[in-house]
Amino acid sequence: MEESRKWAGWSAITVAAVFAASIAQMAGAQQRTAVEDIARYRELLQDGNPAELWELRGETLWKTKRGPKGVSLEGCDLGLGSGMVKGAYAAMPRYFADADRVMDLETRLVHCMVTLQGFSLADAKKQPFGNGTDRKSDMEALVAFITAESKGVPMNVGITHPKEQEAFQIGRSMFFHRGGPHDFACATCHGESNKRIRLQDLPNLLEPGDAQRAYTTWPAYRVSQGELRTFQWRLYDCFRQQRFPELEFTSDGSIALTLFLARNANGGKFNAPAIKR
Repeated sequence: MEESRKWAGWSAITVAAVFAASIAQMAGAQQRTAVEDIARYRELLQDGNPAELWELRGETLWKTKRGPKGVSLEGCDLGLGSGMVKGAYAAMPRYFADADRVMDLETRLVHCMVTLQGFSLADAKKQPFGNGTDRKSDMEALVAFITAESKGVPMNVGITHPKEQEAFQIGRSMFFHRGGPHDFACATCHGESNKRIRLQDLPNLLEPGDAQRAYTTWPAYRVSQGELRTFQWRLYDCFRQQRFPELEFTSDGSIALTLFLARNANGGKFNAPAIKR
């Protein structure tokens, strides 16, 4: 009877509000638990990264004499001098005077394969991504080796050359451009804080902390795909998910967008190849 009188004094609106608050609290607790579980899962993944196999193969490819000219890539200048790889990735994309073009790592490797080793442009760009089973990509292996040589080095991408400044602005415009059947932009998912898809946290790539944590962990070995994936692949797959036209490998657009995102990550210590789900 006493319980009945207590509830009788409450309005239906008050009861509904209390009930909704209780449900929201339980949902929030479940969500926090799920996010914490994912964080623990990611920590466990870091123990024993298969990307090391790609790094070893990439080092062999870097030092092996190949192509019609029968030379190695050890003469390739990644921005710090011929054959210098330590810390080179942390300052890329960047302007290269010999090509009069802003280049990311993959574009520069293609350039060196053509100019130093004598490969045709088509052969140098062939098969940039592996399929996780029988089709291996030399490009992914080379990227794994070179990026690993920048571990612990702070990102320091400059925009002092006019062409770097131009690429940065183009990349910024691409980031905010809406299009495709879903009217998406990169900024739709990565332009605001505290957003997620299902239980996947979405980094705000305009926020330095988020940009540093996100950009500095690519390339990465994807457990779900059994393959090491480069940042060129990451952009390619984002365009696919947005239902945009296919992003061409080493295109000016891909380099500009990479430069914009890499510049936003300046100051963060590079920590890749990483491992992701």
